[in-house]
Amino acid sequence: MAVVKEKEQRENVVVRTVRETRGELRKVVWPTREEALRLTAVVIAVSLVIGLLLFVADSIFLTLYSLLLDLVS
Repeated sequence: MAVVKEKEQRENVVVRTVRETRGELRKVVWPTREEALRLTAVVIAVSLVIGLLLFVADSIFLTLYSLLLDLVS
């Protein structure tokens, strides 16, 4: 009897979770196509800028490291 009750409670938890998730998803305000395209462009631009900055910093550190190795040798 306890096993059946525990199984029903687990199923109720799953059903309740699915029901609550669907309810929350109905409240979501999805972006328009224009907003999605604009935000995608912003993400790509920021990613490119950060990538460029990391490349420049890496190049500088590589040059400094090479100069330091030349001084030690």
